[in-house]
Amino acid sequence: MTSTITTLTPTGTLGYGFGSEALQGGLAMKPDVIAVDAGSTDPGPYYLGTGEPLVSDYSVRKELEQLILAARERKIPVIVGSAGGAGTNKQVDRVAQIVREIAREHKLSFKLATIYAEIERERAKQAFRRKEIVDFEAGFELTEDIIDATDSLVAQMGHEPICSALDRGADVIIAGRACDDSVIAAYAIWRGADPGHAIHMGKILECGAFSAEPFAMDVMVGILEEDSFLLEPGASFRRASVKSVAAHSLYERENPFIQSGPGHRIDLSACTFEQEGDRRVRVRGAALEETSEYYIKLEGARRVGSRSISIAGIRCPTMIERIDTILPNIERQATSYFAGRSFKLNFHVYGRDAVMKTLETERNKRAKELGLIIDVVAPTADEAHAICHNISGSLLHHHYDGMKNTSGNLAFPYSPSDLHAGDVYEFSVYHLMKVTSPLEVFPIHMETL
Repeated sequence: MTSTITTLTPTGTLGYGFGSEALQGGLAMKPDVIAVDAGSTDPGPYYLGTGEPLVSDYSVRKELEQLILAARERKIPVIVGSAGGAGTNKQVDRVAQIVREIAREHKLSFKLATIYAEIERERAKQAFRRKEIVDFEAGFELTEDIIDATDSLVAQMGHEPICSALDRGADVIIAGRACDDSVIAAYAIWRGADPGHAIHMGKILECGAFSAEPFAMDVMVGILEEDSFLLEPGASFRRASVKSVAAHSLYERENPFIQSGPGHRIDLSACTFEQEGDRRVRVRGAALEETSEYYIKLEGARRVGSRSISIAGIRCPTMIERIDTILPNIERQATSYFAGRSFKLNFHVYGRDAVMKTLETERNKRAKELGLIIDVVAPTADEAHAICHNISGSLLHHHYDGMKNTSGNLAFPYSPSDLHAGDVYEFSVYHLMKVTSPLEVFPIHMETL
């Protein structure tokens, strides 16, 4: 690397917003690349299982339009990772189509790269038979039957496929599932930057201005130099501090000194954080260690049923006092009524323990009112609806000791009171798979718009 490399990350997730003043402030720092993450497993397996977008097309288009126009004016690339939320092929194609529409509307011509991250089940089963798949955080043994039952299977790419697309002259890159830090670091590594510094910077930048004060989904800029990098927010009313940057360096990390990724580990034990002026922080000391074998993370989701919910409020103090006996009675009635039917029922009682469940330390503290979600998962939507409606109706008219009315136990805010909440998915694969090269399972498609 013979010069500084400046990376602008507009937000923590494409479609979650950024300030126009912050974007202009970031662009004034003359970035060499705009790079942004667009997905996560945090919202659960639904978006992976269905391929539906995490963020609306409206929001993605609104933000991509601003970023692509700014990038084309400056002749710098735009990189989007984990497109659509889970990085499935369907989601990549959806975001790529938005890019084509933007190019057509604004009469732009550039090279678009799409990088796909879905894994064929047979490829995963071959790796399983060769004992090249190991547990990551799944907590269960993978089997071929589980792989076969998986509806959608993706792998997290590292920086290498993105660098390969840059080698081919890509101006805009829409990548499938990718490591967050790799998306941000790829361009700098491609330009010859120290990969340890680049990936560490990527880890801090991937959430946008969450490493600034006050934190937000907003613009953050990283400037890579020979032996360190600087961080500065785009918005003039934010600042990077040693505390905010060091704290975010620990984000989502079990070990504060090790940052693992495809084919490498970043040793952070010698890192230092220095304040430079009021708004900048300089970071030094990250060191990359290549692993002897190259593993990528697999993420798979399978359908387990359909969900219906009913939302209600409870204000009667007598019912609130007896809620711990009323709900089990209702569950027993439903189990008897739907004998032979497979379903899962959960009562989420807000004001008692809905958030913390068994970890709640003040469960017996009396509330003035309770919010109740009746949550039913069954094999089909019709079954889930029938069971949910039966339970909400039974609870509405349920008689309990001390009752002073004949019905109306629940206050429903909506009509209909029972709502279809879609198909339900669970993570069926959350493992690491060995590959022969970083590019092996990530095909790249190039087109000129």
